[in-house]
Amino acid sequence: MFISGYTKGKQAILKIQDQGLGISENDLPRIFEQFYTTDPSRKGSSNGLGLAIAKRIIEAHKGSITVPNQGATFTICHRC
Repeated sequence: MFISGYTKGKQAILKIQDQGLGISENDLPRIFEQFYTTDPSRKGSSNGLGLAIAKRIIEAHKGSITVPNQGATFTICHRC
């Protein structure tokens, strides 16, 4: 996992990138929905709440979280 942070004007920006396969273009519009998992057949204990909760917390603090189309890089921005 790679994490970087910087400021851009009056914004604090945090980027989080993992080394996985990325997120398919078909899944991108839905990854912040509660209970949505990209591969329901995959074995594991994921219940599809992590990104939905993260988004709500970030937005409650007037920030935003986005995922560009280039895999699993999450960008969190907050205006200072």
